[in-house]
Amino acid sequence: MRLRSKIQLAALLLLIASTASWPGLSGFADSARGTGVSREIQQEISTGRQLEASRQWLDAIEHYEKAAKQWPDNKSLKLGLRRSKFQFSIVRRYSDKSFRESMLRLQEAEALQIYDELSQTIERRYVENIGPTSIVAHGTESLWLALQNKKFLQTNIPNADKTRVTALCRLLRESYWNKPVRYHGQARQVILEICKISQARLGLRSAPIIMEYVFGSCNALDDYSSYLTPGRLKDLFGNIDGEFVGLGIEMKAELGKGMLLVNVLPDSPADAGGLTPGEYIVSIDGTDCRNMSTDEAAERLQGASGSRVILDIQGAPGTRLRQGTFIRRAVSIKSFPIVKMVDPSEGIGYIQMTGFQRNSTRELDAALRKLQQQGMRALIWDVRGNPGGLLDQATSVLDRFIDNGVLVSTRGRNGQVKDVMRATRPGTWRMPLVVLIDGNSASASEIVAGAIRDHHRGTLVGRKTYGKWSVQEVMHTRGNAGLRLTIAKFYSPSGRNHAKVGVSPDIEVPEPDQSRTYYRSPTDLNVAGDSDLQAGLRALRRQMAQR
Repeated sequence: MRLRSKIQLAALLLLIASTASWPGLSGFADSARGTGVSREIQQEISTGRQLEASRQWLDAIEHYEKAAKQWPDNKSLKLGLRRSKFQFSIVRRYSDKSFRESMLRLQEAEALQIYDELSQTIERRYVENIGPTSIVAHGTESLWLALQNKKFLQTNIPNADKTRVTALCRLLRESYWNKPVRYHGQARQVILEICKISQARLGLRSAPIIMEYVFGSCNALDDYSSYLTPGRLKDLFGNIDGEFVGLGIEMKAELGKGMLLVNVLPDSPADAGGLTPGEYIVSIDGTDCRNMSTDEAAERLQGASGSRVILDIQGAPGTRLRQGTFIRRAVSIKSFPIVKMVDPSEGIGYIQMTGFQRNSTRELDAALRKLQQQGMRALIWDVRGNPGGLLDQATSVLDRFIDNGVLVSTRGRNGQVKDVMRATRPGTWRMPLVVLIDGNSASASEIVAGAIRDHHRGTLVGRKTYGKWSVQEVMHTRGNAGLRLTIAKFYSPSGRNHAKVGVSPDIEVPEPDQSRTYYRSPTDLNVAGDSDLQAGLRALRRQMAQR
C-alpha cells in the first residue's frame, strides 16, 4: 500500500501537507448567524458543523475548503476548516501504531526533550521568526481540541468524567489561552504546570499532553511544516526513494462504502490481482472496513514483504463481492508511468510525470531516448496532479530543456539568498514543448512551470497551479520520528514567488466535470477525451507549422 492524504538528512524536499497556519489563537467559537451573512453561507456553515458532529473530518475539510473558496472572507468557514484539519490530525496520530507504541509510552522527561529539541529547531531554522508564546499557544489549542476528540479520550482516559473534562477545557481557555511566554524555560514551566493539573483532575499521563504540544507547535508555522511519527517518516522516505513494501494502492475512506481505490500502481500486487481504480475494499482479513478511517484500514493493510492479506472487493453498484488474496512485496513507484507517442505522424511525444523522486532524472533520460527512437520532434510534458518532490530533481529535469540561465533560487529567513541553481548547456533538448498543469501541480511542478514560463521555453496549458513556493527540510528527531520544516522560499528565474497565487497557464482550459486525478490509471491515456491534452496538441501543431 502507498500513502501520500532514504535520503540524506539534509535533503531538501518540496511536498504538500495540510496543516493550517494562523498567527495567534482567537478561539473556535463562532456563529452561523451574523450581520451580512447570507442564508446560503449559513447553510454551508450548518452542513460543515453536521459533518464535524458526525466526526467525518475529511468530508468536513473538503466541504469547508470548497465553501471558503467561494466566500474567502467568511470567518466561520475558516474556523470550521481549521477545527476540522486539527481534529483530523489528532485522529491520524491515534490511528498510527508507531505513535501509540512509541511516542505515547514516553516518560515525562523524554517527551519534554522532544519538545525542547523541536522548539529550538524552529527558532533556529524556520523561515520566519516565531516566538515561544505562539508555539506554546498552539500546543494549548491542540490539547484543548484533543480533550474533545473521541480517539484521544478513549485511548488515554476512557473512564473520565465528562464534567471534569469540560472543566479542564474551560481552565485552558481562561488561564492559558495565549499566555505570554518569553523564553524556552518558561514554556517548559507552563507545560509541566498543565501536566500536573491534568494528572490531578483526570489522571491523564504527561506523554499524551506533551505530544499535543509537540504536534501542535507546528500549527503555529506554515501549511507545509509538520511533525512526523516514525510511521509517517518511513512512508515519506519510501515515497521519495520510489519504493515501498505493500500492495501498490492509493485509497480514500468513504463512510459506509469502504476504501475507495483512487490509484493502482502498475506492476504491483494490486495490479496483478485485478484491482482497478473506482472499486472499494470492504473487508480486510475478514474485518469489515466500511466504517473505518483511511488510517485505520491502512494499518491493517501494512505487513512484511511476503506476507498475505485477504480482501473483499466491491465493484460497480449491483455487482457481486469478490475476494482475493494478495502477497505484499516491494513496489517501485515510477516518476514517468506513461511514455508514448500521441501523434506519430507529427512526431509528438508525451510523458506523464507523477513525482520528483531520487531516480526521476534517470527515468526522464530513458523516456526521451525511447521517444526519440520513435521519431519524436515535439513533446507534451504532463505534470497535472504532481505534488512535487526533491528540489535537486526539479532542477535536474529542467536542465534537460533549458540551456542557460537561472532555473530557480531560494531565500531563507529575512529574504537572504540561500542558493541559485543554473542550467548547463550539455544535453539540452530543444524540441517544441508544452507543459500541462492544473490546481494540483505543486511545489517542484511549479518550479518547472515558472522556469518554462520565464525562459519562454514552452507553452503552459491547463489551469493555475497550486501555489506552494516554499522549501522543506526533513530532519530525524528523537525516537525515530521526524520534522518537516520550511526553511526557505523559492523564486522563479524572474525573481517571482507565486505562493498562494500559482502559475497561470498560457492557454487556459476549463476544469473537467470529473477531475482527471481523482481516479488515476497509470497505464491508460485517453488522448481523444483529454481536453488539456487536445489543447496541447493543437498548440504544438501550430508551433511546428510555423518552423
